[in-house]
Amino acid sequence: MNNLARFTPHPVSNTTVTGRFKQLTLSLACAGLFGLPLAGQAEEIAPTTLRLAHVVNTEDTYHIAAERFQQLVSEHTDGAVTIEIFPNATLGDERTLLEGMQIGTVDMGVITNGPVANFVDEFSVFELPFLFPSSEAAYGVLDGEIGQEILGKLQEVNLKGLAYAERGFRNITNSQNAINEPADLDGLTLRVIENEVYVDTFRELGANAVPMAWTEALTALQQGTIDGQENPVNAIHAFNLAETQDYLTMTRHIYAPAIFIMGLPAWNGLQEELQDIVLDAAKEASAHAREQNAVMEAEQLAELREAGMDINETPDIQSFQAAVAPVYDTYGDKFGDYLQRIQEEVN
Repeated sequence: MNNLARFTPHPVSNTTVTGRFKQLTLSLACAGLFGLPLAGQAEEIAPTTLRLAHVVNTEDTYHIAAERFQQLVSEHTDGAVTIEIFPNATLGDERTLLEGMQIGTVDMGVITNGPVANFVDEFSVFELPFLFPSSEAAYGVLDGEIGQEILGKLQEVNLKGLAYAERGFRNITNSQNAINEPADLDGLTLRVIENEVYVDTFRELGANAVPMAWTEALTALQQGTIDGQENPVNAIHAFNLAETQDYLTMTRHIYAPAIFIMGLPAWNGLQEELQDIVLDAAKEASAHAREQNAVMEAEQLAELREAGMDINETPDIQSFQAAVAPVYDTYGDKFGDYLQRIQEEVN
């Protein structure tokens, strides 16, 4: 079967905060996370310290998720377990963190889905452009059978997937010109995540896609050696990209999860009771991060406008969807039946 025939572009929707809260409340209620204690008994837990790292700053929702996780674990172990948080790529970029988890030099982290896909191919299915029409659709897949199957595959590479937090829908910024359709990307050099699906997506859109680590990208943006990048609003705001980027286009081209991941050596070293607490805390912290993204996006956009960014909230999405259709032709069969299952569930 031709892969293009399976690709049904979804119109991008701007989900209301109220709708997202209803979905989150239902998800949490079903998971039993509201009003119930986390698993485990504090008196059974031996004193333990875990090092949690991420690559973004303390204003970002990754850090908000990490702090919520830290709080929950402390509360439900009566302070026996300490979570030390290392933000701002203190312990390395995301690939370095994942490799550190595999060998036990880093215990855990909140990691963007794209770099994780370099370790387990199936995670790239979530990176296909315009796959999810809304946040709710993404949550249903990630928290359901499909997402949990893929999360479990991390054990094959000496990692333990705990929960899907959120990076969010990604959008394009640049310093050169307003963007309303793919033709406006011609000649622009854009940083993308170090993931082949991202690279091919933006090359189909006509940009010069340059894969690089985020820490390197920040320097390149400041020096003007690249014209732009693509990220969710929360990252654009947290890293003050309005200082180097004049234009923001709300393409919402890819929904990007973030993942609470632990190294399997660290996970296997935990008491069974503590494993339950860590797993439940990661799920609740991830739901909290999603809530915060829903609440903060409108305010962040307003502040970016005040900082001088020209924001296009209604680009020609259909032209972008048509341009990236060949990406499905290239990658559609790579993920076994996962793409078909996701499309069936979303539809």
